[in-house]
Amino acid sequence: MLDVEFSQLSDPGRVRPRNEDYLGYVVPRSPAEARSHGWLFALADGVGGQRQGEVASRAAIEEVIGGFRRAAAMVSHRELVMNLVQSANARVWETGLLSGTVGSGMASTIVVCALRSDCATVAHVGDSRCYLIRKGEARPITRDHTVASEHERLGILSAQEAAEVSTRHVLSRSLGSRRLVEPEIKQIPLLSGDVLVVCSDGLHGAISAAEIADTVSHGHDLDVVARDLVTSANQQDGSDNISLQVIRIRRVERTGMYRGRPYTFR
Repeated sequence: MLDVEFSQLSDPGRVRPRNEDYLGYVVPRSPAEARSHGWLFALADGVGGQRQGEVASRAAIEEVIGGFRRAAAMVSHRELVMNLVQSANARVWETGLLSGTVGSGMASTIVVCALRSDCATVAHVGDSRCYLIRKGEARPITRDHTVASEHERLGILSAQEAAEVSTRHVLSRSLGSRRLVEPEIKQIPLLSGDVLVVCSDGLHGAISAAEIADTVSHGHDLDVVARDLVTSANQQDGSDNISLQVIRIRRVERTGMYRGRPYTFR
């Protein structure tokens, strides 16, 4: 059975008057549920003034968590996270309609990470990130949906220019800004000892991926790791809300398919 430990933390930072990030997770209630449904982690970073951002991020995470809990056993995680993000987008869009704020800034980023057996399925919209920390190195699973990132991908900007230009903070894709959204989805195989870090730009915009990897790799207590990362982000910047989930894979369960049915490698 997949064996996971985790910690999460959200901090308003040193400048913002309130926290517009929101976190959520689903832990399986039994070994059978761990095999049939797995684990879910989700983070959203709300956009918009006058408390619109915190409303958007909370609505998105509540929709994702509720949908995961209602999902059928052994449903494809790739299909599931796609549907969850689309439902979260619809929820934020409808919340904006009801409050009369569509077109005036209510939106949110989101990262959804579903774990089962020996695989992580990660879907995202916006510039919140998911890193895989393996053997002391951080590899980004997501790519930022920002104007600067899109320009870098097209060759209009260099990596250094994209990291410094003002449009690095301008989202090219977000929840709630349109009726439909196109999330990016990746599936990655997991190994025992891997660590996944899901975070808002308040963390990755303040400290480097190398520093995140170093802090994670040298920390045994994940609560301490989370606090140390937030402290570093506040010391080096602190101008934004800082949120993260640190997920350590203690053991994976290898599975395969035989005549259309899953089985476990012993």
